[in-house]
Amino acid sequence: MNTEPAELLRSGGHRVTDARLRVWSVLADATDHLTAEEVAAAVGEVDPSINLASVYRSLALFEEMGAVRQSRLGSERVSYWELGHPDEHFHLVCRVCGSVDHHRGSLVGPVLEHLRDGHGFAVERIELTVTGVCTACGPLPNTGENAAGSESQE
Repeated sequence: MNTEPAELLRSGGHRVTDARLRVWSVLADATDHLTAEEVAAAVGEVDPSINLASVYRSLALFEEMGAVRQSRLGSERVSYWELGHPDEHFHLVCRVCGSVDHHRGSLVGPVLEHLRDGHGFAVERIELTVTGVCTACGPLPNTGENAAGSESQE
């Protein structure tokens, strides 16, 4: 995927605007998932004339173009991030502290192959979020249930 925002916009027949370039810049520099409000706050520090509606429109356009992905990470919190490297990854979300950990790898690859080869299903997008408790927050309390939520077989 082309990671130059101006070229990406032009190639899609879209205007290159300050708002779009600033939104892209914030996402490209982000070290964490950002809500639209967080993107707007960061953009507003550089250019206060760019409002939340412009940020939402820019995010929606970039998502439509396949450059930005919207995700719900273990809650109703909506996050956006730039996919400059559209590699396969999944998220571990701590239900205690809310931390989000990225994991890259081929965990989902066999599932995608099975869906394609075994069911003739063309997957366009997959999003995997695993919710649990991170090591910083401690182990799961002894509830008699395993991490998948079913009763332990002892």
